[in-house]
Amino acid sequence: MSNRLFQNVIHQMRETIDCTIGVIDETASIIACSELSKVGTTNEFVSLDLSESRDSFVRDGYTYKPFGSHMKPDYAVFVEGTDEVAAKYASILAISLASIKQYYDEKYDRNNFIKNVVLDNVLPGDIHVKARELHFNSEVSRVVLLIRIVTSNDVSAYDVIQNLFPDKNKDFVFNITETDIVLVKEVTPGIDPKDLEKLARSISDTLSGEFYTRVNVGIGTVVDSVRNLSRSFKEAQTALEVGKVFDTDKVIVSYDNLGIARLIYHLPTTLCETFLREVFKKGSIESLDHETLFTIQKFFENNLNVSETSRKLFVHRNTLVYRLEKIKKLTGLDLREFDHAIIFKIALMVRKYLAANPAKF
Repeated sequence: MSNRLFQNVIHQMRETIDCTIGVIDETASIIACSELSKVGTTNEFVSLDLSESRDSFVRDGYTYKPFGSHMKPDYAVFVEGTDEVAAKYASILAISLASIKQYYDEKYDRNNFIKNVVLDNVLPGDIHVKARELHFNSEVSRVVLLIRIVTSNDVSAYDVIQNLFPDKNKDFVFNITETDIVLVKEVTPGIDPKDLEKLARSISDTLSGEFYTRVNVGIGTVVDSVRNLSRSFKEAQTALEVGKVFDTDKVIVSYDNLGIARLIYHLPTTLCETFLREVFKKGSIESLDHETLFTIQKFFENNLNVSETSRKLFVHRNTLVYRLEKIKKLTGLDLREFDHAIIFKIALMVRKYLAANPAKF
């Protein structure tokens, strides 16, 4: 579509600019020209010039002016001649075509449409109308992954992810901040959540293993309509935020696996503080030392099994029982009782949540 767009402009300009003019793509193939016989030809030397600079350059009697939105130019205008007039014509054409391309992308580009839907910039009633205009299949299963850059080098994580998902009719990649990249992935209906985590893991491993870029990935839920993509995106955001509080060692966080942490994250801090005071009214949780808290953690990890926990801790069973009795004496909660264990587990999570200093009331 861009080729026809550029050819239309070049056709209208050919009588105003009395010389050969045209546009090449990133491979130096002529995609629009005032001399139609040149369309489709390529100059490998121009390709080398194009890859080395975004500035104007001269080659074989023509002046070239690159333009485009990426680090490497997407296109370049060429004008016959090497004088100052040719350079001015090339600059004017590059500015004009870049503006026209941007307008076209904003109005007709599917990637831009998906970005606006994800960010809630399209009215719900307009989504299906716009989808029909773009011949876009709005009723297929998709999921949103939010990739947050933690540490990086000079490699563009955005370009890497785009190369990992090259099918621009099914998968959409775009930046929303300097550190946040969104991937909208078409998936098969009823896909196993573990497969989504494997997908996220492959993105993380590729970026860290090959490009030394560390990322965290939040996964939203699968939706079957384009109008619900904004919900999946918000879920991916929540997954990363909740994971930052409760699962600091996790690189991949799925909204479906947040469990009770999601509920706690949305509670007002005043309510959380009241809950802790009520649970530990007999004795403060602060009175428990590091060793005791580690014992509690292992006890929970081993499903409240005394024998298994003592074996994992390399302590005698009676030693573990003594520690549990000590906890009961300090807090009034017997972790060997299921109801007490649930209360204590939630209390620990609430304490961790408050320690993260959430900006809520």
